Formats: sequence, C-alpha cells, structure tokens
Amino acid sequence: MSRVYWDSMVFVYWLENHPSYAPRVEHIFQSMLARGDAFCASYLSIGEVLARPLKEKQTQLAARIEQFFDSGLVEMLPFDRKAASEFARLRATIKVTPADAIHLACAGTAGVDLFLTHDLGLHKLQVPGIQFIAGLDVNVF
Repeated sequence: MSRVYWDSMVFVYWLENHPSYAPRVEHIFQSMLARGDAFCASYLSIGEVLARPLKEKQTQLAARIEQFFDSGLVEMLPFDRKAASEFARLRATIKVTPADAIHLACAGTAGVDLFLTHDLGLHKLQVPGIQFIAGLDVNVF
C-alpha cells in the first residue's frame, strides 16, 4: 500500500470529467483502489476544487465534490505547525507558489510515497518526506 497525494488539478480533471485527462485519472483511481493505496490531500484541495463550480453556480457539481471529500476515501492532511515550518522553508529556498508550497508541505510532513501532479514545474523538485513527485503519465498505475 502506498500513500499518494493528489494535487488539486488531478481532482479537478477527474471530478469535472475533463475530456483529455479524466480517463487517465479514473484509471489511476481504480488502480489505487485495487492496490489498497491511500488517497491523500490537504484541506486546501477542497477549496481549490470547489472554487470554479461555486463561482459558476454549479451546485450539483459542488455537492458531488463535497460528498467525495467527505466520503472517507481521502485522508485529509492538516496544515499544522510542522507543515507551516516546511511551507516557510520551501518558500524560502525554491520558487514555488504559496498554494503549491502548502500542498508540498502537507504531503512532505505526512511522509507520502507519491505526489501526483500535472504541474510540470513541480516534477523536478526534491521535497523532504515525499519519495516521488510525478505526473499523470507516471507508469506505476
């Protein structure tokens, strides 16, 4: 069993049924379920994933998103004191957005095996506590 952190865009592609990426994310989701992998995300993910549906008044999609995050399938990682210190270190040492630093800090302090993202700029990073950072094309699923 691996602990896999999904960056917000991975959830967006899947939950909003993106025509190019949703099938790949669905495959990853099913593979993770079959392997018994743990899904991880931060509470920031919920806010980022809900923003567009709420802005566009897509109430059914917003409800479906909330229901998924409340289902117990996703281990919600806190932005706690330890993660806040890692956030500061990341912001001080690498060029990364505040949101990405929060995601990486939460994942790193929780010790995830894989940080799954579509952000190519994050693939090259080495973050303490994260074994691998990879994209949707990663060949482990």
